[in-house]
Amino acid sequence: YLSGLKEEFETSKAKLEVLIEVNRSNYQNAEKIARYFSSDSVPDESELSELLYKAFSYDVIYNPNNSLLDEILNSSGFKTITNSELRRHLTDWESRVQRINSQESALMNERDRVLNVFRKQGSIRTLLNKSGVSQEMGLNLQEDTSSNTGLLSFKEFENSLLIFILSSVSTEQSHYMPLLEEINHILKLIEGELK
Repeated sequence: YLSGLKEEFETSKAKLEVLIEVNRSNYQNAEKIARYFSSDSVPDESELSELLYKAFSYDVIYNPNNSLLDEILNSSGFKTITNSELRRHLTDWESRVQRINSQESALMNERDRVLNVFRKQGSIRTLLNKSGVSQEMGLNLQEDTSSNTGLLSFKEFENSLLIFILSSVSTEQSHYMPLLEEINHILKLIEGELK
């Protein structure tokens, strides 16, 4: 059981590390957009489209591998784990993941708020054309004279963007990083038992 658990937590760790990078990229690109609100300069349409695409195209949802852990917790296999600290961390795992998922849901709501303002006040076609996504999707380029730079003058867009950034940073610092520490601790405990 323990070697399988080790492998499962190593996979979950790798997934979390990728997710941390995606989330960080999202909020760093959103921060670049936010800087234009307090700047005299305005990005060109291609730069803004690229930033918008990079900031809002990727969801962050942590989905760890739990199948073996679930099997162990729901069978007599759990009794074979004698380290009480490891047992406690394993039984707490699901509630930690649920808290993460709850935070991710709140973050997704903030992301949706930004996108809703964009849907109403911006041009998705311009974003797709100027970021190169239209070509990737096989869409014909249609000249859309709508500019998305006007978003930088909407207080609702700025407020929603800033809350999204705060939520993204909080997700990383208060949830993902502590979870990464927890996974490392669990792996250390498992390795100690395997010796």
